[in-house]
Amino acid sequence: MTHPRYIPLILKQIYRHPARSLLTIAGIAVVMFLFIAISAMQSGAQTATQASAEDNTLVVYREDRFCPFTSRLPEYYVDKIQDIPNVKSAIPMKIVVNNCRASLDVVTFRGVPKNQFIKNYIPNLNIIDGSAQNWEKRSDAALLGQTLAKRRKLNVGDRFDAAGVTAYVAGIIDSDQPQDQNVAYVHLDFLQQTADKKLGVVTQFNVTVKDPQQLDKVADDIDQLFKSAEYPTATRSEKAFVAQVAADMLELIDFTQYLAYGCLFAVLALIANAIILSVQGRIKEHAILQTLGFRGPLIGRLIITEGIILSLIGAAIGMAAALITIRYSQFSLSVDGLSIPINANLNLFLTGLLIAVTLGALAGLVPAVQAARRPIAHCFRAV
Repeated sequence: MTHPRYIPLILKQIYRHPARSLLTIAGIAVVMFLFIAISAMQSGAQTATQASAEDNTLVVYREDRFCPFTSRLPEYYVDKIQDIPNVKSAIPMKIVVNNCRASLDVVTFRGVPKNQFIKNYIPNLNIIDGSAQNWEKRSDAALLGQTLAKRRKLNVGDRFDAAGVTAYVAGIIDSDQPQDQNVAYVHLDFLQQTADKKLGVVTQFNVTVKDPQQLDKVADDIDQLFKSAEYPTATRSEKAFVAQVAADMLELIDFTQYLAYGCLFAVLALIANAIILSVQGRIKEHAILQTLGFRGPLIGRLIITEGIILSLIGAAIGMAAALITIRYSQFSLSVDGLSIPINANLNLFLTGLLIAVTLGALAGLVPAVQAARRPIAHCFRAV
């Protein structure tokens, strides 16, 4: 480790060539901005699709259907589903979206029966503005996810229109569940009458299972029950359902990991280039430092520390800009009414700083070793 008393000397070496240093820092900032954006997308995809042992929710959908516009199931299926062993609750749900394709600005309406919503959903939601009573009193009321409300700049008391549905904002909610962040919960009968005027027809059923270990068995029982019916079903866990519906988008997000690796390689190249040019221009100075008592290993550590500082400055600027942009833009990838959040948090920032330190050290390692091993006489002859 380099002693802190040498930091002013290292900083002086950096700002002695302001143009080169600023260009290097700017390049690192841009690349780390992209790296954090890509990492945030990958983190959101993992959150939305990675199954856990505590998952106990199934989605019953129309077989061979994916877009909410094409999935139509009779509402009376709910009574038969609730009679299946290990089923805790079954909630019919109407889904209406303003765009079924992949987009960053999708409004998803979820129509839920009033009594079941109050009993099964309200206890798990954090209402940060407005109230459940406001939603209960008005037939056209909507509870908006915080991400949707911020993106559309909606507040309690506003009216908004999307997908041909005009609703009143009764409250804004926050939740740990990704699908609750970008949604508008409304009354089921209101959405049925407003969207297509077909009462008794829903898009899906959200089924809660008593024992998560029985999730697959209950899914098979539901599909077997309606296998020969006019409207057969396909039942999967909620996260598996998201993964299947958004498969194309997830493949694209998986591909971005190669872009992330490319970003890291670009950072390494930028820092290494700046350090090599800096060292080549300071051979005489290194000789003078050696005559003053600076040993080779110390000179090498000074060079490595210079790379780390350049990397940290550029990375901190780029990552801070990425976090601010993601947080205040409230982006969320949506497809077929399902959301994949873009998660950017402090842990991602700290991970980025650790990567920056590592890359800075690696970039300065080779020129540092060369400078440390260069004899003082050779330094003077090289001038």
